[in-house]
Amino acid sequence: MKTKAPTTMVGGMPMPGLAERIGKAVFLTVICAIVVVPFIGVISTSLATPDEVTKAGGFVMFPTHGLDFTAYRSILSGGTVTQALLISGFVTAVGTTIAILLTCTLGWALSRRGTVGNRALLLLVLVSLLFNPGLIPSYLVVQQFGLLNSLWAVIVPVSVSAFNVIVVRSFFVGLPAEIIDAARIDGASEWKLFRHIGLPLSKAVIAVIGLFYGVGYWNSFFNAMLYLNDSAKWPLQLVLRTYVVNGVEIGGQDLGLGSEAVPPQTSIQMAILMISIVPVLCVYPFIQRHFAKGVLTGAVKG
Repeated sequence: MKTKAPTTMVGGMPMPGLAERIGKAVFLTVICAIVVVPFIGVISTSLATPDEVTKAGGFVMFPTHGLDFTAYRSILSGGTVTQALLISGFVTAVGTTIAILLTCTLGWALSRRGTVGNRALLLLVLVSLLFNPGLIPSYLVVQQFGLLNSLWAVIVPVSVSAFNVIVVRSFFVGLPAEIIDAARIDGASEWKLFRHIGLPLSKAVIAVIGLFYGVGYWNSFFNAMLYLNDSAKWPLQLVLRTYVVNGVEIGGQDLGLGSEAVPPQTSIQMAILMISIVPVLCVYPFIQRHFAKGVLTGAVKG
């Protein structure tokens, strides 16, 4: 009598068969190729020589004549793209700092259930998750505060996210009550509790919401398109939309090159695209280890 071969178990679950594993490997390889191949093409086109880009018709998959950084030197020579890059850096740094401070302080206040107006304020935050104020009312509010054509119009209206406030509040609610009670017995004020207990214990959550806010400010273009009439104040993403998505040709005067030769438009567009992606790619690895912990902790506790 034939005996059935024992099934290999991994973590209490049966090991998938060979055909299933091959199918999963092929599927994941195809998905990765769909994501990675265009990205490689963007990098290669931005680094290819002008002659090679022109000969290939505008898109180079693998440069064969060496790497050429002419496109990057052109867009970083002090023209429109350089100015937009500095503006995006300012908006992201200032906006993220303000947003983290406001979100953490509001989250701490909402987590203290004995404070006056706690329930009403929490209800107001929850309602803002369900109802959007609309485009025209938001524009009128920005106009009434005199923020039109100012970088503060890009920073202030989105400086507090109700979702992030709820995540931070949930984390603060889950802090051990014994630590807070002991600090209060020692005479610590509410501000000292927040500064010396709340903030040090919430580094993971702060890292996560900081990433959310930072990426949001860095990628923001719609508010800039609505509120900024002066093209000299455009952030990088609005420049990216103008010259890459809409296909507007960028000349030597826009790049600050004067009479110098301008690289092919495709090389310039791909270089702008890479510059808009690189900062997020550089920051994410340092935040990634806090990501799952911060989101799950803030979402489950409370």
